[in-house]
Amino acid sequence: MAGCRGSLCCCCRWCCCCCGERETRTPEELTILGETQEEEDEILPRKDYESLDYDRCINDPYLEVLETMDNKKGRRYEAVKWMMVFAIGVCTGLFQSISLRKIQFNFPYFRSDRDKRDFVSAGAAAGVAAAFGAPIGGTLFSLEEGSSFWNQGLTWKVLFCSMSATFTLNFFRSGIQFGSWGSFQLPGLLNFGEFKCSDSDKKCHLWTAMDLGFFVVMGVVGGLLGATFNCLNKRLAKYRMRNVHPKPKLVRVLESLLVSVVTTVVVFVASMVLGECRQMSSASQVGNDSFPLQVTSEEVNSSIKTFFCPNETYNDMATLFFNPQESGILQLFHQDSTFSPITLALFFVLYFMLACWTYGISVPSGLFVPSLLCGAAFGRLVANVLKSYIGLDHIYSGTFALIGAAAFLGGVVRMTISLTVILIESTNEISYGLPIMITLMVAKWTGDFFNKGIYDIHVGLRGVPLLEWETEVEMDKLRANDIMEPNLTYVYPHTRIQSLVSILRTTVHHAFPVVTENRGNEKEFMKGNQLISNNIKYKKCSILTRAGEQRRRSQSMKSYPSSELRNVCDEHVTSEDPGEKEDLLQQMLERRYTPYPNLYPDQSPSEDWTMEERFRPLTFHGLILRSQLVTLLVRGVCYSESQSSASQPRLSYTEMAEDYPRYPDIHDLDLTLLNPRMIVDVTPYMNPAPFTVSPNTHVSQVFNLFRTMGLRHLPVVNAVGEIVGVITRHNLTHEFLQARLRQHYQSL
Repeated sequence: MAGCRGSLCCCCRWCCCCCGERETRTPEELTILGETQEEEDEILPRKDYESLDYDRCINDPYLEVLETMDNKKGRRYEAVKWMMVFAIGVCTGLFQSISLRKIQFNFPYFRSDRDKRDFVSAGAAAGVAAAFGAPIGGTLFSLEEGSSFWNQGLTWKVLFCSMSATFTLNFFRSGIQFGSWGSFQLPGLLNFGEFKCSDSDKKCHLWTAMDLGFFVVMGVVGGLLGATFNCLNKRLAKYRMRNVHPKPKLVRVLESLLVSVVTTVVVFVASMVLGECRQMSSASQVGNDSFPLQVTSEEVNSSIKTFFCPNETYNDMATLFFNPQESGILQLFHQDSTFSPITLALFFVLYFMLACWTYGISVPSGLFVPSLLCGAAFGRLVANVLKSYIGLDHIYSGTFALIGAAAFLGGVVRMTISLTVILIESTNEISYGLPIMITLMVAKWTGDFFNKGIYDIHVGLRGVPLLEWETEVEMDKLRANDIMEPNLTYVYPHTRIQSLVSILRTTVHHAFPVVTENRGNEKEFMKGNQLISNNIKYKKCSILTRAGEQRRRSQSMKSYPSSELRNVCDEHVTSEDPGEKEDLLQQMLERRYTPYPNLYPDQSPSEDWTMEERFRPLTFHGLILRSQLVTLLVRGVCYSESQSSASQPRLSYTEMAEDYPRYPDIHDLDLTLLNPRMIVDVTPYMNPAPFTVSPNTHVSQVFNLFRTMGLRHLPVVNAVGEIVGVITRHNLTHEFLQARLRQHYQSL
């Protein structure tokens, strides 16, 4: 996920290795998960990240819940969900961050991965909305950056959560700071102020059509600066992964202390040596009548730092460094004649390096606000140069500072829609929509030419198999059978406990296909073993044929009161050839495969099996999760071979989800009380109809189905209902597809 685009080299050695994509990696390197061949190689996606199951498992316990649920219960469930979404928003607005890991709640609702994903999306949106006072922008941020699955119902819930977070924070901040409860005067933690020309200056405009050319150039520069920031930060992150993270945690603490000490020294020395003492009167020349620094000298002195300057003067460098970031952004947006071009240039360089070094250490460190402050200094520098050296006195410096902030932040994170709306909501100025959007698009295009956004880079460095929005066009040269995993670990509809325990303890898979074998002499096998007989009977009754479906519909039509329908059904049944009344399923299931000796469903796959035995044809019936199998074993859901499978205890939906999300580990369970020869019928608890694809399906179709439906496992089933492989998220990552495409070219 941290791959770079383009092959151009940057000016420095660090940028060269980050901007050029290496093509020396072989397909075999994909098996070295989370490792690199050389120092400059990309980190490959890992397989130990567990995805969530967004697709509902519509098994027997779930159907029982649907049958008992009436309209009132359904409405109550939705009402509780809306209340929880509102609570998430309120908690975000009040606390921003809280850990409840050790607190156990006996809450019966939303115990599924689907609801977990929805609440995570809502929480991400609420955090951004509360920080910037931008509920719509927070919703779009969750859609653009924070979610891998989205639907129409989730849009309204996330927007409601963002609104709740924004107005909850506004209510309490306004009441605490101004004592005016219910006035809603402070919409977010970060306030950009009001952009407004002075009433006395009739020639002032926030921006003009001629300024769009400058904004495009600023977007290009912002994209280049963002790509450089990402490149340097990626190098630092790789260094930390190799030299800091493997060591004791004390090393991480020492690194954080080192960053703090160096930052303090740089800020202090830069303000003392490089700062310029300017007259205090210039600080009150503001471009916005509503800006609070112009009202009284006391308010001016509250944010203007003298820092060893004589009386009636202030230190412009110290004013930027020693104020909170929000205050620094407000000064760059709204104060005129406060900072010299040299001070702005030096501040930008120093803050750029410090922010790049800080992001990624083992403490919570921001990226949005430092990037906005750094970019605002860049934009203000451009405005000062245009005014002082080109003579464009009509431009509004605050607009250029805002565009510079958008250009640099867009070049770092590569966000477009959500960042545009966030900045518009934060400034409360809709006229900035066009210049901000143009700037962000140019910054994104420029930065994408060299590398990816900072979030995608760090996701890739951690080996998270995060999927892109779509695949490249050339990937359609591959099909599902080219990327699937054919070596399967599976279970049977009726399996002994010893086999299930062996499979769970010797594999790390999170789901297993439920299959039955295709044999040419099934009747002989049915006579020898009750377990095998149960599996074969299940296969016969679960496979749908046209003849069987016609018989079922004919029987249903006989129940109609019309005698005409009954006569038609009777004529159809009596006209059948007596030979066709035999079990047609048996004829369709027969294959030309020779019987496999000693392959009983109560045995685990053996390493001694031949290739034909390991990859023999298997009829696919469904998928069952590891967590479901562990739950069945913990609760002793099984039956003896001398009994019928109907005697097996049945678990309800609530009992199946009682341990969610922390299901017990199979290695920590004491299963000595269970008879290993007992049989477990997994069919009531498996997903009998998961999404499947044909082996000939093109990769783009597989990718769209997998990502759109939020899948975790995608079985590949051939034309006769036999499973031939499974596709997971790892098989659809960019690195894996690139390796398979190289293999495809080599085979031509």
